[in-house]
Amino acid sequence: MENKKFYITTAIAYTSRKPHIGNAYDIVLADMIARYKRMQGFDVHFLTGSDEHGQKIQQYAEEQGISPKEYVDGVAAQIKEVWDKLGTSYDRFIRTTDADHESAVQAIFKKLYEQGDIYKGKYEGKYCVPCESFFTPSQLKDGKCPDCGREVVDASEEAYFLRLSKYQDQLLKYYEENPDFIKPDSRRNEMINNFLKPGLSDLCVSRTSFTWGIPVSFDPKHVTYVWLDALSNYITGIGYHPDGSGELYNKYWPADLHVIGKDIVRFHTIYWPIILMALGLPLPKQVLGHPWLLSGEDKMSKSKGNVLYADELADKFGTDAVRYYLLSEIPFAQDGTITYESFLNLYNADLANTLGNLVNRSIAMTNKYFGGTVKANGVAGGETDGELLTLAAQTVQQYTELMDTYHNAEAAQTVLTLAKRCNKYIDETTPWVLAKNEDDRDRLETVLYNLLECIRMLAICLRPFLPETADKIAAQMNVTALDLDALRFGAVDSYTVGTPEPLFARIDVEKALAEIAAEQEAKAAAEEAAENVAFLPQITIDEFAKVDLRVAKIVDCEPIKKAKKLLKLTLDDGSGTPRTVASGIALWYTPDELKGRSIIVVANLKPATLCGVESCGMILAADDGDAAKVIFVDGLKPGAQIH
Repeated sequence: MENKKFYITTAIAYTSRKPHIGNAYDIVLADMIARYKRMQGFDVHFLTGSDEHGQKIQQYAEEQGISPKEYVDGVAAQIKEVWDKLGTSYDRFIRTTDADHESAVQAIFKKLYEQGDIYKGKYEGKYCVPCESFFTPSQLKDGKCPDCGREVVDASEEAYFLRLSKYQDQLLKYYEENPDFIKPDSRRNEMINNFLKPGLSDLCVSRTSFTWGIPVSFDPKHVTYVWLDALSNYITGIGYHPDGSGELYNKYWPADLHVIGKDIVRFHTIYWPIILMALGLPLPKQVLGHPWLLSGEDKMSKSKGNVLYADELADKFGTDAVRYYLLSEIPFAQDGTITYESFLNLYNADLANTLGNLVNRSIAMTNKYFGGTVKANGVAGGETDGELLTLAAQTVQQYTELMDTYHNAEAAQTVLTLAKRCNKYIDETTPWVLAKNEDDRDRLETVLYNLLECIRMLAICLRPFLPETADKIAAQMNVTALDLDALRFGAVDSYTVGTPEPLFARIDVEKALAEIAAEQEAKAAAEEAAENVAFLPQITIDEFAKVDLRVAKIVDCEPIKKAKKLLKLTLDDGSGTPRTVASGIALWYTPDELKGRSIIVVANLKPATLCGVESCGMILAADDGDAAKVIFVDGLKPGAQIH
């Protein structure tokens, strides 16, 4: 098994905020590959984690009045919670604030400095804070960051640099000798034409303008800059250290696959290989730069209000439904797209109608017509059976070819095609008609056996995509062999099935969309209210002391003509002189409900005339959704002061 190891990693998630569903594609894709490789018999090690240093993190923490470590602790916990909600089977969740990582990064920096691959200099250029990247003026796009399109600022500071230019020819030679190093091929061509051939500039690997980072051990006013810190997790996470590495590193490095988004291919296929070359370490075997998941036609952004969260979708519709959408709707080399409507429609079409319906009625018919037990009896059904069995064999071949090359969306479509053919097979063979004639009993048994065999094969194929669902199908069919060795028709001779249970309940799309819209509206209102509270102007205690709050008893109350919202209140405020207040509470209270009640009045408010009534004060009430609730203080003496 030594030669069957498979080490797979994801890009580590940046701890700026909770990851949205587009961010989650990395981990779900890597998990699918890891599960598939385990089914092939590989000894898999699966690393993911969080990237926790940098200027942006320090700024966010300062805005919230907490330490950067407190801030990243909170976001890292959110990331891990989402990854777990999606059923991902990682072996370690590394944080770049982990002690073993920080120690190894300091040693890596020192080693590269001592051998001359890192040198001290000064950086002057354009800097994008959100991307934490420096650019020359010629690299800007319309004067803005070429990666995110945001404004850049002039930056000038002392820094350490990694000699990328020294290794440029060596890296280009590696590309030539390893044509599959970067996938898809379009990403490889982009790196060569846009970066390597024009010539590499040395990489800034330290900063002095902020402090939230791993200190450079021999020059502590510098902190290690993001890419040397973050990229090194792929080796520190399995125990690499320049002074002596552990068993996991010796067993699993080099990595077999880095799974990353297309926007960070440059860092993983230029900066990272050069860091490894400088350290004298083997390079990873392959980097998969996957496309993005867009919201409609746009990249997801909280500022655009088009963000969907994977854990929230999983809570509503199930983990496997979210996994299936991600893995079936993003082609190998093209961006995918998601909206609530597209998610719900795919759920109904593929999961509820095609897969769920097939499994449910096949098991139900087996119970109804054969008491739950059928076997292969050799009674052939001619062309209809031949077409089904031929497609089943073709599905296995196509599925393995596609999965071996990480074409997951195409593999999912191949599997679903077999499921659809099984449903058509039911319509063609009409088991309910065969059941009426005793002479057709053997034929009926063959039909149901064929269906159950195909469903078992579907469960095996779908296991990396839908692990919970595959286990449910296996449980309902009482089968345990769900590895790739059993992915062939006829591997099981007979079935004794259990009770059919729905895998995916059909969703009323219109109703679900209305509920989601109502939830989003309520959430937006709550966030707006929270922001308003957060940004209320502050007053001093002396300013608050100027407000005279007193208890007053409502001795009379009547509507104000031509004012639907106003009531005229006559108050006893303990002064001996009646006070009149016009209050906009007529929509929620009648005069009889208010007479005799005691309330709180702002007694020193400047008088104002409302609809012909001089109002000398204001009563206190609270917002309660769309209503106002007067604050009553019955039993307190009129004139009593509120402090």
